[in-house]
Amino acid sequence: MRILLTEDNIALADGLSAILRGTGHAVDVVHDGASANAVIAAENFDLVILDLNLPEMDGLDVLRAMRARQNQAAVLILTARGTPEERVKGLDLGADDYLIKPFDIAEFEARVRVLLRRQAGLRSATVGFGGISFDLNSRTFSSGATPLDIPARELGLLEILFMRAGKVVAKEAIIQSLTAFDDDISANAIEQYVSRLRKRLSPHGLTVKTARGIGYYLDKLPEAS
Repeated sequence: MRILLTEDNIALADGLSAILRGTGHAVDVVHDGASANAVIAAENFDLVILDLNLPEMDGLDVLRAMRARQNQAAVLILTARGTPEERVKGLDLGADDYLIKPFDIAEFEARVRVLLRRQAGLRSATVGFGGISFDLNSRTFSSGATPLDIPARELGLLEILFMRAGKVVAKEAIIQSLTAFDDDISANAIEQYVSRLRKRLSPHGLTVKTARGIGYYLDKLPEAS
């Protein structure tokens, strides 16, 4: 999943972004409200983590502008402004959840997982398709009780396709979901990842099919007669 972290405390931003990247997410970081507003208007994110006390533009104004553009990304607000009035205002403007500073990192990670799961339209933390299951909490794929060993980039690609199993995902959308600002993945690299995934998935009755000129989708292999 692609996440935007907006936090003006550099040390906190570095720590949180490292945690999120460590679980396989593509994370972009900005440190002021004006930059956040510009980036959200130009890029697609699954989750925006938003501090309120930001220089140049207040976090609530960023949220207000975001929802005015009909941007439906999930929003988790991080703030020391924890009065009931502040929370109600943020929720009314379209925030999905609030976390009051200082907070426990385990709770932060759990709230991120819940919001990403909700964003994908899922209630359960485990999703199955064909002979494979995906645990959203641990971000691991398994066949039965056996975990699948999949390299990070291929795992990210499989997660994107798995969460939309049977539906075509545009190649450009895949690139955006897999990369942050400072990453560079070409369309040719995506094709290589797809080719490797096909080989990994074949023993489990799944494949990645190409929608020519559009993108890719996850599908079940025909059963042998």
